[in-house]
Amino acid sequence: MAQIDDQTQLELEAAAFRRLQKHLMEDRTDVQNIDMMNLAGFCRNCLSRWYQDAAAERGIEMTKDEGREAFYGMTMAEWKANYQTEASPAQDAAFKEAFEANVGSDGKD
Repeated sequence: MAQIDDQTQLELEAAAFRRLQKHLMEDRTDVQNIDMMNLAGFCRNCLSRWYQDAAAERGIEMTKDEGREAFYGMTMAEWKANYQTEASPAQDAAFKEAFEANVGSDGKD
């Protein structure tokens, strides 16, 4: 692999993140967060929390709602109204297990 300087690596990682964000927020709005969590152990909310955590590490105060709006490009209420569907009892049960295993009972990674 070619040598990549730190700034280029940062730019490549940022570009990959933006592509993932676009994919989840524009191209695959049909994929539900609960399904992502149940299958992959993370979802859009996790990504927005990681964004919030990264801001905090840099001394930038950001609420959970602000982190979500920064990642989603809209409020959580708007996302739910436009894209979220009702979860089945089986999805809810699997989610509780996946959330505990991947996020923990306190809601933090």
